Amino acid sequence: MTRRLPTESPALLSFRGPDAVRYLNGQLTQDVRDLGNTALPSCVTDAKGRLQFLVSVFRGPEDDEIRIAGDSARAEELRARLERYLIADDVEVEDLSGQWIRVHAEGPLDGAEMARDAGGLFGSGIDHWFSPDAEPPGEMIPDAEAESLRVAAGIPAWGRELEEGMLPPEAGLDRTAISYHKGCYIGQEVLSRIKSIGRVNRRLARLSTSATGPTSLHLAGRECGTLTSVDPAAAEDGTRLALGYLRKSAYEETVFESPEGHRTRLLGWA
Repeated sequence: MTRRLPTESPALLSFRGPDAVRYLNGQLTQDVRDLGNTALPSCVTDAKGRLQFLVSVFRGPEDDEIRIAGDSARAEELRARLERYLIADDVEVEDLSGQWIRVHAEGPLDGAEMARDAGGLFGSGIDHWFSPDAEPPGEMIPDAEAESLRVAAGIPAWGRELEEGMLPPEAGLDRTAISYHKGCYIGQEVLSRIKSIGRVNRRLARLSTSATGPTSLHLAGRECGTLTSVDPAAAEDGTRLALGYLRKSAYEETVFESPEGHRTRLLGWA
C-alpha cells in the first residue's frame, strides 16, 4: 500500500486570464511558464528579497489555470499579497480554499481528481488533490516518521527553519524555489546580488547530534549557530540527524558543542 502524509487543506488560489503567467512570473521567485505536470516550490518575497510566503505553484485541471497553494493559517494575507499589484492586468483570481484537500504520497493514489509530481519528503513524491469529503487511500505514516523523513531530506519547515523576513538562500531555497533565468520579479535584484556574492551570513546545515532537541551551538565558548530540528528517532550510537543554522564564522568548522555538553557534527548543507 502506498504510504502517504496526513490530509491537508491548504490555502488555494486560482489564476486565469491572458496575463496570468506574466503577472505571476513578476510575483513569484519560481518560473511558472512551463510547469507541465509538476508542482514547484516558490517563494513570495518583498522588494528587499526577504521571504513572505513559501508556496507550491502548479497547473490546474485546465491548461489555462495556475494554482498556488500555501499555509491555510495565512490565506487572507497570501491572497492580499498576490493581488496587490494587479492593476490593468487581465487576470481572474478565485479563492478555492476549502474546496480541495491535498495528500502527499510516495506514489499514485486511487480516486485523486488531480495529481502533480512534487518531490517533497519522499523524494519523488506526488501531490494528490481530492474533494473535501473524500477519504483518500494509502497508509498514513506517523507524525514522528514524517519528521524523520523531513530532517533526513533537509527540508526546512515554517516555524522551525523558515520565518517571515529571512533571506531565502539562508535556507537553501535558492536551489529549489528560485529561478535565476526568468527575468524580473519583486525582490529579484537583491536575490541576484546575493547569488553573485556567493555567501549569506548564516546557512542551513545538515547535522548529526547527541542533543534531543533545539539548542544553541558553540565554538570555543562562543555561540555560532542553532539547532532548529532534531530527528525524533536516534541511531544505534545515540546520535540523531538534525537541521540547524551556522553563522558565517563557522562555515569552515565541522564539530560544535552545546551549553548542555552535546556534540554536533556537520554533515553537509541543506
